[in-house]
Amino acid sequence: MSTTLTAGSTRMLGLIGRVSMYRLVMSSLGLLALIALVLSFAGQIGAQPLEIVVSAVVLAAACAATDLAVQSVLRMPRRLESSLITAAILLFVLRPTLEPLGLLGLALAGVVASGSKYLLAWRGRHVFNPAATGAAVLTIASIWAPDLGSSAWWVGSPWMAAPVLVLGAVLLLRTDKLPIVATFWLVAMVVAFVRTSVQFQAAGFPVDAPALLAQVAFSSPFLFLGAFMLSEPLTLPPRRTQQYVVAVVVGALAGWPIPVGEITLGQERALLVGNLLAFLFCLRAAVRLRVEGRRDLTPTVRELTFHAARPFSFSPGQYLELDVPHRRPDGRGTRREFSIASAPEDLPQVRIAFKDGSQSSYKKALAAVEPGSTLAVTGVWGDFVLPSRPTAPVLLVAAGIGVTPFVSQLRHLVATGQRRDVVLVYVASESTELAFRDDIAASGIPVVVFCPDEPADLPSGWTWAGPDRVDAEGLLRAVPDIARRAAYVSGPPRLIAALAPALKAARSLTTDAFAGY
Repeated sequence: MSTTLTAGSTRMLGLIGRVSMYRLVMSSLGLLALIALVLSFAGQIGAQPLEIVVSAVVLAAACAATDLAVQSVLRMPRRLESSLITAAILLFVLRPTLEPLGLLGLALAGVVASGSKYLLAWRGRHVFNPAATGAAVLTIASIWAPDLGSSAWWVGSPWMAAPVLVLGAVLLLRTDKLPIVATFWLVAMVVAFVRTSVQFQAAGFPVDAPALLAQVAFSSPFLFLGAFMLSEPLTLPPRRTQQYVVAVVVGALAGWPIPVGEITLGQERALLVGNLLAFLFCLRAAVRLRVEGRRDLTPTVRELTFHAARPFSFSPGQYLELDVPHRRPDGRGTRREFSIASAPEDLPQVRIAFKDGSQSSYKKALAAVEPGSTLAVTGVWGDFVLPSRPTAPVLLVAAGIGVTPFVSQLRHLVATGQRRDVVLVYVASESTELAFRDDIAASGIPVVVFCPDEPADLPSGWTWAGPDRVDAEGLLRAVPDIARRAAYVSGPPRLIAALAPALKAARSLTTDAFAGY
């Protein structure tokens, strides 16, 4: 059952992965704003249509102007999408208004939110969620100037719950954060239910459990907070277990706000506490890399070698996010994720590989990077790591550039002198596209190659499975003992979907699907 769900989710990832995260988030928030406007005209939510429109314009202007000013001073690339996303999130968190002082408060929140991206940042990483920072500062300022307004979380309406849930699920599937945010939702709703029940009982009111649960689930801001704010990659820690810890902490604080003076640690303040915890988890993840050289691995695959400015930690199989500033970036922005091809033992040398030929502005800029240039790694993430038990038999399935995380793992095994029962199934579009042959051969593991033409001079222990495309039946022929192996698959979603019937037999399945760019 889990394998079937994995296959289905990877097919969906292949579809939505064609859209950049910036555009996907911006489009989702824009659609949510249109839905809110329709509901406002119908009188189903408290905010008035003109209040929503004017507040949106003020927030967008404040965020965009702040970003533009800072980017001009620091000579950074323009990122209008980032400004609009921050403004749209604030629109749903703060109270829409037409009052002059209230609009001034919205502008203040927008300026603080956008400014925090640069002032509250560490080695290219946000310390705090920008929208949460802007909302928290406005709420604190409202203690002395109530007319400025404060956070209201009017998005927490039963009429908004379904759109937020659907659009949020699409985003979370794209970022593979659905389990993390689901944990947050569950903790927040359980804690809020218990808190409200205790308050009702203390006041002598009866507790209608079903009605209370419905109110907590659909009349609270938890859905929006989790899907559009907690899930932000730049304020999450690198490992999944750490992300669960942050989700539980934020859920508990959001569900049972703790009074701190005249305000509470609820909602956006709870998220800021979680952001701080996440920052402590990944304090050493961001680093600057100096380009040392490049080489062609295949006719279409290029490798970049870097020298890390300082030591940093990562596990074989994890990926880094590389920022390549360039003029006129397209909608996909200036950051991309790359599996690390080198082992931790190779530090300070770091290697990545990428498939050339893309028309994206990022790929063109990356291909033009000169030796000696310095690029920023904004973080290291991922749980695509081998089983901790060294005796566990493993099956690795890689398609094309998807072999990169396995190269890191195999180099690590060689460097540490480990002998593990590992079989690699390597799928390539043609024999000349078999990258990292020497690194893989040095590990001494058996390799089964699927490609249309027979490769020449295969290393010892490598076999060609024939010209047929790999499918579930072919995988079972190549690895008949798959039932005793933990399977790891790295490649495009369609590969995982095609192999799903065979992968059902594996002891476990871990995927590293990518949608390409």
